[in-house]
Amino acid sequence: MLLSLNVRDLLLLDRLDLEFGSGLTTLTGETGAGKSILLGCLGLATGARAERGQVRVGCQQGSVTAIFGLSPDHPARQHLAEQGITVGEEISLRRVVFADGRSRAFIEDEPVAIGTLERVGRDLVEVHGQFEQRGLADPARHRSLLDAFGGHEGDAEAVRAAWAAWRDLKGRLDERRHAVEQAAAEEERLRAHLAELEKFGPVPGEEEELAAERQRLQTRDRQIALFDEAAKGLAEAAERLAGTQRKLDRSGIDDPSLEQIVDGLERAASELADVERATGERLRELIHAEGRLDEVEERLFALRALARKHRVGTDELEGLRDEFVAALARIETGAADIVRLEAEAETLHRRFLAAVEALTAARQRAAGMLADAVAAELAPLKLERATLRVTLTPLEPEAYGEHGAERVAFEVRTNPGQPFGPIGKIASGGELARFMLALKVVLARLTPVETLVFDEIDAGTGGATADAIGERLARLAEERQVLVVTHAPQVAARAQSHLRVVKLQEEDRTRVIVEALEGEERRDEVARMLAGAQVTDAARAAADSLIQDAVT
Repeated sequence: MLLSLNVRDLLLLDRLDLEFGSGLTTLTGETGAGKSILLGCLGLATGARAERGQVRVGCQQGSVTAIFGLSPDHPARQHLAEQGITVGEEISLRRVVFADGRSRAFIEDEPVAIGTLERVGRDLVEVHGQFEQRGLADPARHRSLLDAFGGHEGDAEAVRAAWAAWRDLKGRLDERRHAVEQAAAEEERLRAHLAELEKFGPVPGEEEELAAERQRLQTRDRQIALFDEAAKGLAEAAERLAGTQRKLDRSGIDDPSLEQIVDGLERAASELADVERATGERLRELIHAEGRLDEVEERLFALRALARKHRVGTDELEGLRDEFVAALARIETGAADIVRLEAEAETLHRRFLAAVEALTAARQRAAGMLADAVAAELAPLKLERATLRVTLTPLEPEAYGEHGAERVAFEVRTNPGQPFGPIGKIASGGELARFMLALKVVLARLTPVETLVFDEIDAGTGGATADAIGERLARLAEERQVLVVTHAPQVAARAQSHLRVVKLQEEDRTRVIVEALEGEERRDEVARMLAGAQVTDAARAAADSLIQDAVT
């Protein structure tokens, strides 16, 4: 609820510091004293439009700060969290207005957009008056209010959950269909690509091996010449070695050293034969490899071209083949998956429709009950010829959604025979405010907004009607903090807190002050409202009686 309001240099207020309590607070004063100025400042603090001329004459800027108490589960906390603002048990809303009409907004001294201030302000304050309606007149809120009044929020939540489940599965089904359709459209291409890859048979690491072999083969002629020369040299060396060995064997000399030399020559001849054999084999390989370079280059270039075609690396071609196989498998199994998902989606859709049907039935019952409850409040408010209707407009099945199968709107007519229409367009200023009061009394426990403002809803009434308005405001104040600008003594007499707005003429300037009244001062103000400018003892006695009756 609103805890305090601090104003500096706005309109006719130079300095104002007010504290507010729970229950009913009335603002009274002479006609033209500036009672609505106070509400205007509160409006600025909660996001109302700033205009040129709102800053006090002679000042460059003015400001207003409103501090509200905030319950732990208040919806404003979510809006604030979205802006990265964390608050405790209280929240400060501040608006600085400049002489040229520009303004800046702050929440907890953090600069915010005016739209953010206005959004949070809607969660904190509702204003109902002849010229402004914030709250119940907003059609966007009628559906949730009806659901809360009927106590079928569980049915509404069941619809939201069923809708979310069906929509999620339907989304997956649509994605599956799209994937299968896309794959099916490319099936011929996929099969051609797969056949090409399987025929080619790329192997990871093959490019590196082919490139290395190609490099070797590009020096084949040099290698042939080198190995041929080596083979001839080895053959000559083997022949000379064999001749030497034969001479020593035939020498007939009996010398142990000679035997060791002959054994060494045999070993050398054996090793030389191995080298000669290996050289010959390599030479034959090189001679027989004529055309291998063409084969290697053809394979290497084809491998690289295939990789470029699919925009992958050569080592990724084998994995690409697996992707083609999987895609073709999805085409083959996709139809079965779609049939299964379609069956599941149909089950969830039937569940959603059943939840929608239950919610619609609950809303239809609650609509009549709400209309009857409001009707009981209208006659004492001098609106006995008026009627409230809760309209449920069916949607087309394809338009059903998380909120059900109908649009909900509160509509009124002020006289029999006239058409029903939106509250804000059909009712006149005074009628509209009293309509809102009747609705608020019925729906008091159902909205999170804790501060309600009524601006001259008793205009044009008196006697029993004004007393009925005061009685309902007092009932409403048992549930919410209520601020009322009033000219009716019957309303002022019921207040827990009474503020009087006074306009002062001081030499060359005019200013407005606000006084908190208690005891005799309050009685005299109620007496003034009863009798006019001349307050008599009879008027004071009548005021005492009104105040006493309000207490009892």
